[in-house]
Amino acid sequence: MERKWASYPSLSGKRVFITGGATGIGAELVAAFLRQRAQVAFVDIARDDAEALCARMRASGLQAPLFRCCDLTDLAALEATINDVVVQIGDIDVLVNNAANDQRHALETLKPAEWDRLVAINQRPMFYTCQAVVPAMRRRGGGAIINMGSIGWHIKSAGYPAYAMAKAAASGLTRGLARELGRDNVRINTVAPGWVMTERQLALWVDAAAEEEIRRNQCLPGRLMPADVAALVLFLAADDGAMCTGQEFIVDAGWA
Repeated sequence: MERKWASYPSLSGKRVFITGGATGIGAELVAAFLRQRAQVAFVDIARDDAEALCARMRASGLQAPLFRCCDLTDLAALEATINDVVVQIGDIDVLVNNAANDQRHALETLKPAEWDRLVAINQRPMFYTCQAVVPAMRRRGGGAIINMGSIGWHIKSAGYPAYAMAKAAASGLTRGLARELGRDNVRINTVAPGWVMTERQLALWVDAAAEEEIRRNQCLPGRLMPADVAALVLFLAADDGAMCTGQEFIVDAGWA
């Protein structure tokens, strides 16, 4: 069945900032917002992948996104990068906290330094990007923040407890800020994907056994793709999602 995707006129011209935008779900988010004629800036540490994405967007006739190479574990660099992006394109209307690392690890062997690194990638930047963009959103009369979660902690997936904790915390941050931001018409929501078939997942984790697990647990047939996640993010960022805040929206083909 041919799928027809929605168009959101309210996103045209909006300034969108995406973390972890070079590959996977992030790259699809960049492309999806550009197709809506938004102004898109993104950060990532994968410079080659990011520059290749920018080239693909130009070749497809879309406006090239603004890319800045930034290590999100360096909060001073993150703040400076956001300030630079604002100088280049203006105050941020939509923030998408997408960057994450689902590196596998064990309860018994995870050392404090590695714990700190995983938290510094998966959890801490979400708070500080919000801190950076909210003042301008308040001043301008509104905005939208989307934090990327995961169904991993919902379905009790094993093999990444620190990652699961961080993704659960994404919903905690969303709920913890919804009321105070809502007074100024700033919406904040969590999008929790299921097992999305990104390049990384296919290369590292998706084997025949994983395919069978997906088939058994999803209510809907077929593969969950980055575009399925981006479609929900677009809705929440657009005026169509104007009365949605403080919620976790799951897109997982019915697994959780």
